[in-house]
Parts: sequence; C-alpha cells; structure tokens
Amino acid sequence: MSTQPKYRDIPFFLIAIAFISGFNYYLTYTYIRFDWYTLLRYTLDTLTGYLAWWAVRAIVIYLDKKIPYGARPLKRILIQFFLTTLAGISVIIVTTELLNFIVTDHPVPMSFYLYDLFIISIWFFVINGIYVGMHYYAELRTSETLRKVEKQVRISGFSVKHGKQNLMIPFEDIFGFYTDEGYTTLLTRENKKYLPDRSLDKIAENLPGERFFRLNRQFILHRDAVTGYKRAADGKLEVWITPTSGILPEVVQVSRLRAAAFKAWFEPETDAPTLSTDS
Repeated sequence: MSTQPKYRDIPFFLIAIAFISGFNYYLTYTYIRFDWYTLLRYTLDTLTGYLAWWAVRAIVIYLDKKIPYGARPLKRILIQFFLTTLAGISVIIVTTELLNFIVTDHPVPMSFYLYDLFIISIWFFVINGIYVGMHYYAELRTSETLRKVEKQVRISGFSVKHGKQNLMIPFEDIFGFYTDEGYTTLLTRENKKYLPDRSLDKIAENLPGERFFRLNRQFILHRDAVTGYKRAADGKLEVWITPTSGILPEVVQVSRLRAAAFKAWFEPETDAPTLSTDS
C-alpha cells in the first residue's frame, strides 16, 4: 500500500474475499450445483466483493489522514464502521441491481435485501475489525522500533557537534552537563568541554536515568561524578562532587523536593528511576 504502508492488506483480502464469497454461498444455499452458471455467478459476486472492499479501503485511508485515531479512537472507529459499511453495502446493491438488469428481466429477489445484505454487513464489521487491528499492530511495531532506536542511542552515547565534526561521546566518558552564563556545557572525565546546542531539559530527555541525575537547574551529573551527600537545612541535600580542577564546585545542593529521588538514585534498592527534568 503506497500511501499507508502500515496496511499490508492487498494479498490478504484478495484471498479472503474470494473465500468469503464462497462461504456466503454455503450459508445462503442448501444445494449448490457445480456448473458454469454457478462459476459465473461466483466470479461476479467475488468481483463485486473486491469493488466493495476497495471502497472500504479508500475510506479507511482517507480517515487516517483526516480523522486519525489520536486521543479519541472510539469516535474514529465508529465513524469508520458506519461509513465503510454504508459504502460497501451501496456498492453491492448497485452492482447487483445493474447485473440483474443486464442479465434478467425480473427484479432482484427481496431475500437479497432481507437476508443476503444482513450476512454481508456482518462481513463488513469483520473487515473493519481487521483494519483496526492492523492499525494498532502497526502502532505497536512503530513503538517497538522507536524503543530499539532509543535503546541503541542510550547504549552508544551522546551526540554533540564540535566544529565541523559530529561526535558521539560515550556515556561512560561523560562527567556531566552544566550551565554557565547561559551556555550548556558537556564535561568529560578528562575535563574536555563541548557545547551541545540543547538546553538541560532537552538533554535530560535523552540520558539514561540509571546513570545520570538532574541535581538542580544547573547540573546533570553522572553517577561516578558523585561521591556522597549529607543532609542540610530545610530538608535539602549537599552532594559531594569529584574534583574537576576547579571547573565545577565540589558541593552542589539538591532541593528538598528532589532529595528523595536523589537518594533513591544514589542508593538504588529497586529499579533505576527515569531522569527527571524537574529542578
């Protein structure tokens, strides 16, 4: 599918509709004669099914663009079920009436409207369910892909520009990030400095929380950069930092609101926390 690659539906429905058409014969007729007339009717009914499905497919693609699932998926699903069923049934009625007018001289049996269309409408609900399932399966695959990419980034390191170069600094080589006079700086263990073109808030979103912690508005430090802490006044913490030849202070304060999260990160007893951007 060119416009919506999340739906790999064409081979599936080419087979499924042919099966549905045959299954409808089984539900409708108690005795089926296997002759050229039956084969012709089956072929025409299957082609009609393809036309109806193509109308359904076109509506689904249109709704994906105009009314995406978003935060109100139930509304989208109900609209899709209504429009696709209406369009599919309309295609089948028009083609049936047209073929009947060409081939015979009597009207379409009333049983077609009372019984056949009821069975066909059930199949449209099934087809819609398949498309809804395809959508959420595609979302799941996309989410899994993003998680893999994020995991790979988190394993590899932090990307930063340095002159005309694009460098990937391994996380284990990063001492921390800090702001100074409005500039964000990446500091390595060897006291090398780089200037990421992102704020600490944006940087925090791409750091593994088990390794880095946002101490306050000015500092994000690696676990190895922190040697200990002590309680200070008003529930704050004074965090001791590995000396950096005067580049960073040797003591950084953590607010009372962040104190509990810091202690859980510094002395983890459960799963590692995610990196917070709160000060």
